[in-house]
Amino acid sequence: MALIVQKFGGTSVKDRSRIYNVARIVADSRNAGNDVVVVVSAQGDTTDDLIEKAAEITSNPSAREMDMLLATGEQISIALLTMALN
Repeated sequence: MALIVQKFGGTSVKDRSRIYNVARIVADSRNAGNDVVVVVSAQGDTTDDLIEKAAEITSNPSAREMDMLLATGEQISIALLTMALN
């Protein structure tokens, strides 16, 4: 049994069919007997959209609040991928 780390960028999780493809890859790795760690980015242009939204509010956002805002895009991908795996 190996520890497999899989990283999927925004294009890999940008829509339903690609999320299901990622879920298949993850499940295949797990079903092969491996421990799997999965890292996913925010979907498609989500990060750029969130940065634009922040710029509408302030030209100098705090680093902490930007981290929180940008993490929401990743949380969406995490939740959708988990739903596909279940």
